[in-house]
Amino acid sequence: MRELIDEHQVLAVIGNVGTPTAVAAVPIANAKKTLLFGAFTGAGVLRRTPPDRYVINYRASYAEETEAMVNGLINEVGMNVEDVAFFTQRDAYGDAGYVGGIAALKRHGLANERTVPHGRYERNTDAVENGLADIIGRPTRPVRAVIMVGAYGPCAEFIRLARQCDLDAIFLNVSFVGSLPLAQELGDDGEGVVITQVVPHFESDAPVAIAYQEALSASDTKTAPSFVALEGYVAGRILIKALQSLSEIPTRETVVTAFKGMSPFDLGLGSKLYLSQESHQASHHVWPTIIRGGKVIPLEWSELRQAIERGTWI
Repeated sequence: MRELIDEHQVLAVIGNVGTPTAVAAVPIANAKKTLLFGAFTGAGVLRRTPPDRYVINYRASYAEETEAMVNGLINEVGMNVEDVAFFTQRDAYGDAGYVGGIAALKRHGLANERTVPHGRYERNTDAVENGLADIIGRPTRPVRAVIMVGAYGPCAEFIRLARQCDLDAIFLNVSFVGSLPLAQELGDDGEGVVITQVVPHFESDAPVAIAYQEALSASDTKTAPSFVALEGYVAGRILIKALQSLSEIPTRETVVTAFKGMSPFDLGLGSKLYLSQESHQASHHVWPTIIRGGKVIPLEWSELRQAIERGTWI
């Protein structure tokens, strides 16, 4: 961050990946008064109230993703708050999703978060056995859903081992897991695994998905489309829109001001985006998907309930 800002004199930094890296990048962006936009993380450190002037986001937060999972499981699938467990990475990334999920469960009547089974694993490892034991070893009612906040490798290992241990639960992952790598890593064990997304499906008929596919085909015929790349495309489109609103050569300050002066706008996601002085996150929408036949496809929560009732969700 310091090299980009001080030596390369960049106008802004876009698309930084990861929560631990964001923890390091945010104070530098604020100190150097340089825009940090569209970071590939839903962590709360980028979403303070009131917001940091130089930190602006596109995507829904991890708390919003896990809230969508909880709401879907309880309101649409018919589960109780006692049916849900968590498996998370032991760092700021995992904590962000866990805290959001617990807050959502409390809004649905959870009295004591200590009763919620919670397994964790160390970042950059696949050592998930202890985390699994912490969940299946709890002397409580059977776990029916596990909300997961981690990387695709350890999450895949957890799901495989959990199924070998006859944990008959729905496994739900946040978008950062990487849907396509997770599906590939799991193979047949991926059937019925849910992943929330912060963009529409890249093969959907959403105008932004169609525009993305056309842009990708025109620029790179070898790279396969993905949710991650579509998110980057959307962030790039928002940045371009902000730059085009300026009538003069942009500076670090004027580009930040341009973002905050954008009225509600539509990029073809199916819902309008909004940025202002008080709101530094353009989208709050979450799209659920599910792995079926090795492919990641769109999901309606009501479909999941129907599949469970038929006994065909996996």
